[in-house]
Amino acid sequence: MNICVRGLSSVYEPENVARLFFANARLVRRLPRKEDGVLARAGRRLAAGVRLGGRCTVLYAPRPADEKQAELALAGLVYELLKKVTGVRPPWGMLTGVRPVRIIHDRRAAGLSEAEIRRLFVETYDCTEKKFRLAKSIADLQRPILAARKPRDYSLYIGIPFCPSRCSYCSFVSLSTQREGRLMEPYLEALCREIEAIRDRAEDCGLDLKTIYIGGGTPTSLSADGLRKLMGTVAECFDLSRLEEYTVEAGRPDCTDAEKLAVLKEYGASRISINPQTFSDAVLERIGRKHSAADILRCFEEARAAGHDNINMDLIAGLPGDTVDGFAKSLRTALSLSPENITVHTLTLKRASNLVIGHADSDYGDVAAMLEECGALADAGYQPYYLYRQKGTLQNLENTGWCKPGKEGYYNIYIMEEVHSILSAGAGGSTKLVQPGGAKIERIFNYKYPAEYISGFDTILQRKEGVSEFYARYLDPQTAG
Repeated sequence: MNICVRGLSSVYEPENVARLFFANARLVRRLPRKEDGVLARAGRRLAAGVRLGGRCTVLYAPRPADEKQAELALAGLVYELLKKVTGVRPPWGMLTGVRPVRIIHDRRAAGLSEAEIRRLFVETYDCTEKKFRLAKSIADLQRPILAARKPRDYSLYIGIPFCPSRCSYCSFVSLSTQREGRLMEPYLEALCREIEAIRDRAEDCGLDLKTIYIGGGTPTSLSADGLRKLMGTVAECFDLSRLEEYTVEAGRPDCTDAEKLAVLKEYGASRISINPQTFSDAVLERIGRKHSAADILRCFEEARAAGHDNINMDLIAGLPGDTVDGFAKSLRTALSLSPENITVHTLTLKRASNLVIGHADSDYGDVAAMLEECGALADAGYQPYYLYRQKGTLQNLENTGWCKPGKEGYYNIYIMEEVHSILSAGAGGSTKLVQPGGAKIERIFNYKYPAEYISGFDTILQRKEGVSEFYARYLDPQTAG
């Protein structure tokens, strides 16, 4: 399938609406003759046409004068056309963005009534009532948490881009510890220096650290001594007693043992993630995991023994070879452990992963039925507390974090709803500077790969000067709280 958009300076909205129906479609300048394709054109009037299986269908609409409104109207026309022709209604309607919950927060801040917000989702965006209720329940839970934020709040992300092996679905920067282990020591040295530099910048700007998140990759791919060095640096740089939350991903049991779990607890981690993705040994093998479901259970038991009382577990719906019954069994196994958080992801196919992008829809046809099994989470007393969507997610579905009451993952809420700055350390890190009120966001990027990060470290430190420049522009030191 090909997509061609003409007559607009920006083609983002119509292009991505078309991909709600044809995920692997290519954007082209001209549609090849006799091939299936979608044509969206903004001339004197708007036109959307599709050739599918040799049959052509076209819809027309008036063109708004405003360029952005014309882009949105053309996207809406494409949506109506493809919904009609394919018989498919995406569960989130024509929404293409990552943050549907953020729309509710923003519309409330703009003064819209609850009825107006519902109409926006259900009638304008054509979102299903069920998905709207999910987004609204999350927005309601988040509301008092976000209301307590102050202009100088921030969070710190620290990235460890190493893993024992690469999972087939992974699209993150992650190097094998076996092949690239020689980089781990110099990487850790540079990372600790960057953390110190971030501390200095934050203090100069009068920022107040709320949460820390050490992710990856797999942070516990570091040795126990490496974790002590990293977390010891963090403890020296920041007052951990003032944190709302300190999360470390201890995601894989093939590199997480009792000693490392004890180190995490000793050095201040208040929340950890142990991420099975599935409890099926056959599916674990298919996605490239080098451990069994029994290893996950052992790791969880050791974490509890080490005193960890706030544990997240990730599951993925739609993994190759999994079934609805298999996913439901994994969910029941996770619930039997009673972790404080369970995050349910929908498999996302990205070109940076090792999974083949062009799978037939039938290969993943059961993923929506898998998510239906998540009703068991609500039955067990868990609440949805954050949600996001990604391009390439199977059937345009979502990723949802569930928690026991009072066990929300604050970092996840802050980064997803973009309520305060996230200062990022490590290879591939993206510092996100958020103007109070979210009116403007600026980013500072680190080099993507560990070797580049190490060799270009002086440049990374220079870029961090942008933190001070940002706050000098957007926060008046005489009036900001």
